[in-house]
Amino acid sequence: MLRTYRWRFPLMALALLSLLAGLWAGLQRLGWGLPRLQATLALEHGPLMVVGFLATLIGLERAVALQRLGHRWAFVAPSLSGLGALLLIVGLPGEPGRLLILLGGAGLVAIFALLLRHQTTLFMATMALGALSLLVGSALWLSGWPLYRMISWWGGFLVFTIAGERLELSRVRRLTSGVRGSFILAVGILLAGIFLTLADPDAGLRLSGVGLLALALWLLRYDVALRTVRQAGLTRFIALCLLPGYVWMGFSGLLMLYFGIIPAGPAYDAMLHTLFLGFVFSMIFGHAPIIFPAVLRLSVPFRPTFYGHLLLLHLGLLLRIGGDLAGWPAGRQWGGLFNVVALLLFLLNTGLAVRGAKTASNQRAMNFPAT
Repeated sequence: MLRTYRWRFPLMALALLSLLAGLWAGLQRLGWGLPRLQATLALEHGPLMVVGFLATLIGLERAVALQRLGHRWAFVAPSLSGLGALLLIVGLPGEPGRLLILLGGAGLVAIFALLLRHQTTLFMATMALGALSLLVGSALWLSGWPLYRMISWWGGFLVFTIAGERLELSRVRRLTSGVRGSFILAVGILLAGIFLTLADPDAGLRLSGVGLLALALWLLRYDVALRTVRQAGLTRFIALCLLPGYVWMGFSGLLMLYFGIIPAGPAYDAMLHTLFLGFVFSMIFGHAPIIFPAVLRLSVPFRPTFYGHLLLLHLGLLLRIGGDLAGWPAGRQWGGLFNVVALLLFLLNTGLAVRGAKTASNQRAMNFPAT
């Protein structure tokens, strides 16, 4: 048990390294003129953020859950994803990085297959769809598909995973069969759109946009965040992360429905970052105080300063998307910079919260009366 526990920190370090390298690559793509650490790093911005950071983090979280059931092999999946991202960072020629990422996706599918055996539920099946989407997208990427053609699969990975998690928490609302049916319909539309991109990229992306919009409206209506936003402290903070995140996901769906398939350019930037930044990282900000203690056994007590990185994320994204849609390159560039600062501030605030909790714990231990 102890030996497996120690592996959590190197895997988290790989995920964070992918995040930092992805942010550096993103600033390069925005034209900020940062030094080129290696020739192809700017091209790996998306894979490092989606797979190197998020897939490794999600795989690690699920591996920890399976470890409690005695399945230590589950740590192989995030290890492969993290190592594959590391090869992308160093710029190793050939396809070994992409192959490791594909194998990591296969490992995540195996994890969810086992979890489904233990808990055959709609929310677990939805998250399993996410793992399958990651695997298919990674296979397409390895086979040479350009990112703009297969990115819907990686988007599905994150959307299905998060939607499944939120559905699990919404059980406290005792959802009716009709409400659950509407959730299945929204997921089905999104899944159909993603599959359709294989044959008709434009029609598939537009249908995916309809699915995203339907799922965002469902979450805005039925997620428990509508109730918990009236509470205080961490509970309110989480709700205030989730609700605007759902709005960004719906907006991304509208952009996909309107523009259809685009290989590059401002509209493409807006479609992707409303989903991957506005939605996904809002979810990350809200769940980090819960995920970090579960994965690393480190307490992350809520601090009001957490609102700083949340507010900066959304303000920067508003500026970025406004620049994209208004043909204002400076707005896009500065908005992207503010987004990077928001993510770095998130890491800083989380680290300070962990240090503060450890300091307080040590002080309590020193003041505890001897027996």
